[in-house]
Amino acid sequence: MTANIQRRKFSFSIESSAAYFLAFLWVLPLVYALWAAFHPAEYATRFELFAPLTLSNFATAWEQAPFARYFLNTFLLVTSILLVQFFLCTLAAYSFARFEFPGKSLAFGLVLIQLMIMPEVLIVENYTTMSNLGLVDSILAIGLPYMASAFGIFLLRQTFKTIPHELEDAAKIEGCSLWQILWKVYVPLARPTYVAFGLVSISYHWNNFLWPLVITNSVTTRPLTVGLAIFGAPESGVDWSIITAGTLLAVAPLLVAFLLFQRQFVQSFMHAGIK
Repeated sequence: MTANIQRRKFSFSIESSAAYFLAFLWVLPLVYALWAAFHPAEYATRFELFAPLTLSNFATAWEQAPFARYFLNTFLLVTSILLVQFFLCTLAAYSFARFEFPGKSLAFGLVLIQLMIMPEVLIVENYTTMSNLGLVDSILAIGLPYMASAFGIFLLRQTFKTIPHELEDAAKIEGCSLWQILWKVYVPLARPTYVAFGLVSISYHWNNFLWPLVITNSVTTRPLTVGLAIFGAPESGVDWSIITAGTLLAVAPLLVAFLLFQRQFVQSFMHAGIK
């Protein structure tokens, strides 16, 4: 008995050490970015405890690139994608969870197949489609291929299937229509799932790079990731302190949101996973 307890403690200590080590590796680039961004360029690659602090790198980065426009483009992109995903995924998930119709299993199987296809595989076809629609170099073109999320449909369907039929029957007795049942019964009870999916969607599309790089050509449509890549290109001649300052400007909203709401983030994912 004592030997088993000791083995468990030893195993737990190894797992904890490995977790701390991986966390250290993950946070190391962020620590360097913080150091370089808040210090003059001559201290970007060397550490001195009493090196002078400065905010001039952020001011220079903000002046040398249209970060305000990039932030606006990214906000419009992420918000529009998320709202349309919520609407479409809710309707599709409700249909798969509660209705019987010809070809239901086949249609849901096609949704699951989409989960196995990497978005990068469809870049050429998506570009051709956007070109035919005349949407190249627009925010709509960036978001349109992602507005029907197979992951969102699957996640919400699984949640809707756990909701008791008795609640739907009670709502029908009260005279609720199908739309009212959906918006007043199913959607509120699936709130943790919506939060979990929303976090995944926002973080993914905030950081998405390859497709926005391919489909955009101008400052008026570029999101933060593409703008930051162009800003930090070697031919721009910008030093590392300014590049890291621009990087922190780009990741700051997500980082602050995570630090403020990390408990709610974890609880939402756990609740969605349990369901």
